[in-house]
Amino acid sequence: MIFALLLSFIDMTFDAPRSASAQIFGVYFQDTPNLIERVWSFLNHKLMVGNFTLSFMSVSLAIVTLFAAMTVSGMIRKVLQNKFSVMHRMDAGLRYTLLRLLHYIILGLGFLFAIRIGFNADLTTLAVVFTALSVGIGFGLQYIAGDIASGFILLFERPVRVGDFVTIDNGRGLINGRVTSINLRTTVIETGDNFSVIVPNSKLVNQVFTNWSYGHSQHSRIVIEVSVAYDSDVDLVDATLVHSADGVSYVLDDPRPKVQFLRFSESALDFRLLVWTDQPRLGPQIRSDINHRIIRLFQDEGIQIPYPRQELYLHNGTLVATNEDEERAAA
Repeated sequence: MIFALLLSFIDMTFDAPRSASAQIFGVYFQDTPNLIERVWSFLNHKLMVGNFTLSFMSVSLAIVTLFAAMTVSGMIRKVLQNKFSVMHRMDAGLRYTLLRLLHYIILGLGFLFAIRIGFNADLTTLAVVFTALSVGIGFGLQYIAGDIASGFILLFERPVRVGDFVTIDNGRGLINGRVTSINLRTTVIETGDNFSVIVPNSKLVNQVFTNWSYGHSQHSRIVIEVSVAYDSDVDLVDATLVHSADGVSYVLDDPRPKVQFLRFSESALDFRLLVWTDQPRLGPQIRSDINHRIIRLFQDEGIQIPYPRQELYLHNGTLVATNEDEERAAA
């Protein structure tokens, strides 16, 4: 039945004089070579679609070429990944960039070969098609095209790499996380809450963000500001703040924690403690641990943390609010 339908379709296509039933008998008895030749002729029958020439066989070969390009890309990347894994001096972000670019190059070449094989298109025809496509992109797909172009900028310029810890503003607040992948259109950032944020590549190219891992050093600084009363012993405050960072998890001993005397404010002396860590994603927890220790050590040493106070009194029947700090400054 299948052979009969196929041969009937071939008869209608080529206006063959013989019936499908006669060809069926030919298949089984005497006409096998002629059938193969006619099927082959049918598969290679040329059709003109605009400036393109295609056939069932050429389109099939084009599809096979695309799948072959994807398979070859996967195999080459797997081999190179194994080679790169033993090269400990090679940066992980650079490995990712090279493998991703190789993937795009192989797929691009496979696509061009597939177009050439499937539609018998020359470079001039492809240029015309891509020009028309660019016009369509300019009208309706400009944002997607911008994200794709930004993806290549990120891979070549490398302001952010896979494994970097970044802080980015999503319009509703700051997001802290580690970059897990840079794709053709988007970048995936994994936050400390163990969920992924999908960021368009153009956002990383066109807007300001903080890359805590940029450059040769993987260390980042954490700043903790604190104020003390005017009658506090400055040397004791310095020593207590440095001691508050001792033994805190993920705080580095080199560079050592450092205290800076910032200013004489209206109601307090302002200091800040500087510590370094190689785990920037744990910055909020490190800051919390140090703040807990500062409170306990200040209480042990009798160091006061000032807070604004107001006094209310009646003056000739009028209620007046006076800030204690303002009175001290006036005196």
